[in-house]
Amino acid sequence: MKTPNTTPNTKSLPVPQLGDQLCFALYSTSLAMNKLYRKLLKKMGITYSQYLVLMVLWEQDQQTVNDIGARLILDSATLTPLLKRMEAQELITRVRAAADERQVIISLTKAGNDLRKQAAALPISVMCAAECSSEQIRGLKDEILALRAALLKNA
Repeated sequence: MKTPNTTPNTKSLPVPQLGDQLCFALYSTSLAMNKLYRKLLKKMGITYSQYLVLMVLWEQDQQTVNDIGARLILDSATLTPLLKRMEAQELITRVRAAADERQVIISLTKAGNDLRKQAAALPISVMCAAECSSEQIRGLKDEILALRAALLKNA
């Protein structure tokens, strides 16, 4: 039995319009979110990428570069220069693990830990800027995470 052709006839499909694309809605929303965070984090003297690393360490201090990278979905080539800048700012320390010198342990400094207090207000600022309730924010986040999981499964 012949398998039916499931490839759509591209001649009959409309030309994609930018405003109709989910990918562009996500991309442009991400840019807007980054712009907001850039403004909020400027007061703290850190970038959004640094904020993400700090959040991982605030949840659990003294983690390996690989563990941080896995959590943030970043490879070590991207993460290492970021961590070196954070060390120069005295937000973290980087120390080779005694048990395995190939591993580098990242720890918060007092200055890095102290930023946690300032960061506590950020979620409320974002919620206000988004003009959403906490329930709406939670629902959006859950939908986006489900979308990400489906896309990763099928990528």
